[in-house]
Order: sequence, then C-alpha cells, then structure tokens
Amino acid sequence: MGVESLIAAVRSGDAKAVTALLDAGADPDTVDEHGTPALCLAVDAFDLQLVEILSWCARVDRAAADGRTPLLCAIDRGACEITDMLIGHGAKLWVTNAEGRDALALARYWHESGNVTELRRGIGSGLVGSRTVRRSESGTVCEELSSGTLTIRDGHTAILTTLEPLYGIHPPFDELLSRALAEPNVDHEVWWATTYALEERHDPAVWEAAAALRHRPDPLERYFGADVLRMINLFDEDEDEDEDDDAPHDRPLVDLFLPWVAREPDPRVSRVLTAGLADGMDPRARQALPALSRHLDAKVRETAVSGLGPAIEREDSDALAAAVERIGDDSVAVRRVACRALGFAPPSAAGVWDLLAACLDDPDEAVRVEAAARLALRDDPRGDEILDSLDATDEDSLYHWLLYDVYRHRSPWN
Repeated sequence: MGVESLIAAVRSGDAKAVTALLDAGADPDTVDEHGTPALCLAVDAFDLQLVEILSWCARVDRAAADGRTPLLCAIDRGACEITDMLIGHGAKLWVTNAEGRDALALARYWHESGNVTELRRGIGSGLVGSRTVRRSESGTVCEELSSGTLTIRDGHTAILTTLEPLYGIHPPFDELLSRALAEPNVDHEVWWATTYALEERHDPAVWEAAAALRHRPDPLERYFGADVLRMINLFDEDEDEDEDDDAPHDRPLVDLFLPWVAREPDPRVSRVLTAGLADGMDPRARQALPALSRHLDAKVRETAVSGLGPAIEREDSDALAAAVERIGDDSVAVRRVACRALGFAPPSAAGVWDLLAACLDDPDEAVRVEAAARLALRDDPRGDEILDSLDATDEDSLYHWLLYDVYRHRSPWN
C-alpha cells in the first residue's frame, strides 16, 4: 500500500480510510516525509480514534525523527486521554527525549515550568485561541490552547498525577489537593486524576483527611473531600476474606453525607453528596433522595431522580411520587431521568405507563425517546412509532444503547 495514502488519511482524520488501508496491508509504522510515524501524527492532531486504531497494530514506541515516542508526544501536548490510552497499549515509560526526560520527568517539567500558564495569559492579548475539550470516557474537560502552529492542552498536571503511582511515587494528600484547587473548574481532568489517585491508595488515612475537609470554608475543598469519599465508597471493596461486606464504607459515608447535604450551601458540593447517596446501598441514603429531587439546582435534582429506580421497584410510594413530580421539571435532563426512573415501576402501576405515554409528546426528543423505550421494555407499543423512526444501528447515536436494550428485550432468544 502507498505510504502517501496512509499518511494522507491520518492527516485528514479519516478513520474509515485508515482502517481500510490497514486491512489492505498498509504498514502501520509508515512515516511521513519528515520521519514522523503515522501514530505520532495522530497524537499531534489529538485524534483519539486514530490513536486507538493505530495503537493496535503499530509499534507503540517507534520514535519520530526528533526522538519523541508517541507517549512523549502526547505528554508534550498535554493530551491526558491519549497518554492513558498509549500506556494501556504498553508504551514504555523509561524512554527519554532529546533532553533526557522520561515520561514522568517530562510531565513534571510541564507541571512546574508555568509554560501553560504563560500561554493562557496570551488569551487576553488575543495571541492565543482557546476552546474547552470534553473527554469521551469520563466526561471531564481540559482547555486547548493554540498559538500560531502550536496547539497544546492543559492536561499536564493530570498526566503527572496519573504517572506517579506507576513509578512508585505517592504525593501527600495536601499536595494532590493543591493540584486540584489550582484549577477552579471541578470538571477539569486534574480533579478526576487527583481524587482517583487517592482512592486507589486504599488507605484509612485518606478517608480521614477527606472527611475533615467537610468543615472547610472553601467550597472547592469541601467538593474535593466529598468526591474522594464518594469514590472510595464506589470503588473500594473489603479485602478481608473473612468479611462478607463488600461495601465497607457505605454506612460511614451515609453517616457523613446525610447531615452534610442538609446544610451544604454550594450546589456543586451538593451534586457530589447527592451522587454519593444515590450510589449508596444503605436504606437511609435512598430515603433522602425524594427531598433532594426538589433541590433548586437542576443537576442535584437529576442526580437524585436517577437514584430513585430501586426504591420505585420496591414500590416505595415516596420515590414514585418524586419521579412523577419531576416529569414536569423545567430541565430536559431531569425529565429524561424521571422517565427512566418510572420505568422501574411494577407492572401493576398502570397509571405510570399512562404518564410515560403522555411524555411521548414532550417538546424534547431525548425525553420522547426515553419514554418510548421505557414503554417498549414493558411491552407497551405506544412509543413504537418514535423508536421506529430512529437508526438503531448508528453506534454514534445518543440513543444507541437505549435502542439496543429494546432490541435485546424483543429478541426471541432473550
């Protein structure tokens, strides 16, 4: 296969063409006229899909003419998601660039140099373009900065935080807290990286330090503490083989979160607290959700309603009433999760299916589709016209997995 064809397809971001060329025998380690491998070109373009395709067949550590491997390219660019992907494909951490920096040293250099901060300051003078980029898997965000031919993302601190445990380095709790607080947007990927790094330590001291933050006046510190606690409860399991409890932190979390959410003034923190309660298995957590479904903040309401399903399935009248009430919410996202929650109602709740049928006329398509799917999963055909109008084979569709659930339900082999 022609070298030019694969390089051209990578440069144009044409994933289908790249896949077809590779299937036809194109060399995945092809380099361009400057000696840059196709995988490095994909990294420099922040093209996650092409990086994934090429990482399966290319030599993941093949260096460009300047000596940088794809992993070092990704770190230089501040591309946290691509860095994670390359490491997952076996990229070597100890390879160094022309300055003698390996992956960790390069990430630390960017973290400490202030270069990204200086570039960001150029936005005010009009020298730098900026846009927010959302990570596909976790939903976290980063900022992409462009100046002339240079484009980087501000994910270097998140990359450093992810790399450190791979080198046996575990910074103190307060150091990771400071890294998060330096970024005021709690959706930024550095918040995920720091809280996840702490959760992964499985250390009681982390729980204690996070719980102590609930009394801090700074809402961002309280947010950090709440999120660490939520993640510990979500991901940790009891490692004692003599214990039957696989959620050892569930009751302590509810003990902390119930009084906390009742007094918490900041909606961002309330969202995390509500998410922790929605994930909790302690019955007291579920009992708090109907009240939280009426919170002034739409995201708190959405999170609370999303956790009502199990209680509705157990025929809890308060949970059912809360979901019914939110069918008329001002927020599209809340109305959609209310339809989803009502889908847990027992077959005997005939009135619920009429309410879902009424949602087929909602002004928002996402709500209409959710209601139609929930009806279909109960063998109620009233929403079939809506479902039949959608392409169930489109894997990029917002409704792909919902339609797949309906397909599986209706399958004669189910």
